[in-house]
Amino acid sequence: MENEVVMKIRGLTKKYGDVVGIKDLDLDVYKGEIMGFLGPNGAGKTTTIRTCLGLLQKTSGDVKIFGLDSHEDSIEIRKRTGYLPGDFGMYPDLKVKSILRYLLSQSGVSDESKMKGLAERLELDLSRKYGNLSKGNKQKVGLVQAFMADQDLIIMDEPTSGLDPLMQQKCYELLREEKEKGKTIFMSSHILAEVEEVCDRVAIIRNAELQVVEEIESLKEKMGKKLEIEFENSVDPSIFAMEGVEDFEMDGRKATMIVTSNLDEVIKKISKQNVINMSLETFSLEQLFLTYYSGGGKG
Repeated sequence: MENEVVMKIRGLTKKYGDVVGIKDLDLDVYKGEIMGFLGPNGAGKTTTIRTCLGLLQKTSGDVKIFGLDSHEDSIEIRKRTGYLPGDFGMYPDLKVKSILRYLLSQSGVSDESKMKGLAERLELDLSRKYGNLSKGNKQKVGLVQAFMADQDLIIMDEPTSGLDPLMQQKCYELLREEKEKGKTIFMSSHILAEVEEVCDRVAIIRNAELQVVEEIESLKEKMGKKLEIEFENSVDPSIFAMEGVEDFEMDGRKATMIVTSNLDEVIKKISKQNVINMSLETFSLEQLFLTYYSGGGKG
């Protein structure tokens, strides 16, 4: 059975005069997945999100969410979408409980049990005024309001901004739980570790253009593994001159290389030598990211 597409983006372009915010972006986000939207600040992540939600007028292209037009049907879409903007902010003199109750009512929900449960898990004091909260606690308010109406799609722009490491982990738990319930999550981030930890797929954007869309594990496999070997004696580097071995370097008796295929053959070559030490590691998302941003990406 073909995966249901919740967000379908085709040829999306947004220009600010002569400045291009996003260019010809094509992307599908499937029901029940956590899609990470990765890129440095200024790459076009926030522009993409705001344009998809109809908060910015697109220059060209087409966006369908739940099969509805992102601009013509924006009100209907927002009824089914939880949204955490990157610049979330509220009236400073209002109490957190009043803010969340109002926002919950705007979603047509009267049951406050999920709101209160989320606040308890995130250690958020609902009785305090918003303006008296720290940056991290203000972000917790944003998280609660994004999840509390139990909507089908949750769009988040840098969801863990300002959170301490413990609260970041609690946020990841919430994301996984929502996914288990069949919710779809589209989250932008520049924090590589969190995308690697919680996302099923990742889309990498650079200079307003999409570079790659791939399952994280598959992307790692395509980019290969880093192999480091320390030999007891000097070896002839030419034995590793084979298909699937890239970026080979020899420093004395130590060899490093990237193996993209033929790993079995490489291991056989190594086994004929006296080895003191050897390590094999899959690329981290950070290494992948740097590869794409240094112009070496295959996307």
